[in-house]
Amino acid sequence: MKNFYLPFFWVLSLIITIGYTYENPEKFDFIKYKFKKYSQSEAKIEEGPNQIVKANSFSVEFSKEISLSDRTAFIVHEKNNSNFNINNLDIYTQKGFLIKSSKTNKLNLTKSFTTIENGGVKSIFIHNGNKFAFVSSKKEKCFYASIIFLNNAKEIFRTKCLPDKKINYNGLGSSHIHHKDSIFLSVGAPEVESHEIAKLAQDEDSFFGKIIEIKKNNLDEIISDTAVNIVPKIFTYGHRNPQGLTKINGSIFSVEHGPKGGDELNKIIKNKNYGWPKVSYGAKYLHDINNQTYKISHEANQFEEPLFALVPSVGISTVNNCPKILKQYYKKPCLIALSLYGNKLRPGRSMIIYLLNEKMNKVHSIEKIYLRDDLKLRHFVTSSKNELYEDINGNIYVSADKKGIYKLSFIDFLN
Repeated sequence: MKNFYLPFFWVLSLIITIGYTYENPEKFDFIKYKFKKYSQSEAKIEEGPNQIVKANSFSVEFSKEISLSDRTAFIVHEKNNSNFNINNLDIYTQKGFLIKSSKTNKLNLTKSFTTIENGGVKSIFIHNGNKFAFVSSKKEKCFYASIIFLNNAKEIFRTKCLPDKKINYNGLGSSHIHHKDSIFLSVGAPEVESHEIAKLAQDEDSFFGKIIEIKKNNLDEIISDTAVNIVPKIFTYGHRNPQGLTKINGSIFSVEHGPKGGDELNKIIKNKNYGWPKVSYGAKYLHDINNQTYKISHEANQFEEPLFALVPSVGISTVNNCPKILKQYYKKPCLIALSLYGNKLRPGRSMIIYLLNEKMNKVHSIEKIYLRDDLKLRHFVTSSKNELYEDINGNIYVSADKKGIYKLSFIDFLN
């Protein structure tokens, strides 16, 4: 009889566990997170073979330099125009680690930091050598986003709780730039099929779906311990998932994911509204309650038109100034972006070059350069102010999710 009871109770407990985690998926995610959060990210030198891809006017030679087991949040190489060296890199990962001089250490994060629902460290920004992390957070049933001062693991800013359980923190963004006396941080509306979360991008009382401005003197107060919180201001509205921020001569540009298509390049202008979720060049994942599709024309609906929209989507992930060699070749204002996905027209992860007119209010032309299908291109290696790093030979470096860091060289230019 004992031989019967043991497998019976084992099967019964298994059924109860499956039923409980099915009805409460966040509990299962929490269990997974508890096991995953202590697995360290690793980086090591791993030089791969050179590969060459032809573009219209030049070729791109790329090769693997460093193996990396995680997705990056920010990569810093301060010594511009110097030899690339793994010991000069600060690699911040989305799991919450800093890899420096080949050593891995946990970031000084709060207990509310979570990797549930594709969460993690979404951006790192640095002011006077002091580091701050923009992260996904959870306390009890409240999912939110916060900024952590890494010197003392204090939460110095937090959003309101997200109003729906249909959360996908992949949609949180984010990126940052230093501009005059401020740091600008992009914050997405982290959802795929939640109208309640998406409409926060139009809510003036919510920081989701916005680009926000943080005054550096406010950060100085945090650093000197004369303030406990920062008070960001909303700079622009109506963003879905803004993954990249950069600037050219004082003009700010952002790239963001559309839904099914409609990845945007936007020129960021104070107090402007970029339309999400009212307008988009992409398609809906689900119809809204009125069974309506997106309105396409931004301008006709009194929103800012994107400078360019990519249809179908390529999962645009970051943007920066073009390297010097491309600026000298094109002789036009030039932006360079990366993508996480291919599309139906042509598979492969790509690098995208935008050529702008002199006023930088129109895209003159674009070029998509497809590198390799297994590389989800995430970040450029940059300075601590998110300015593109170029080595002594003019090469640039990019990260690919769970693959590593790759060197890109621009060669064989046509006259």
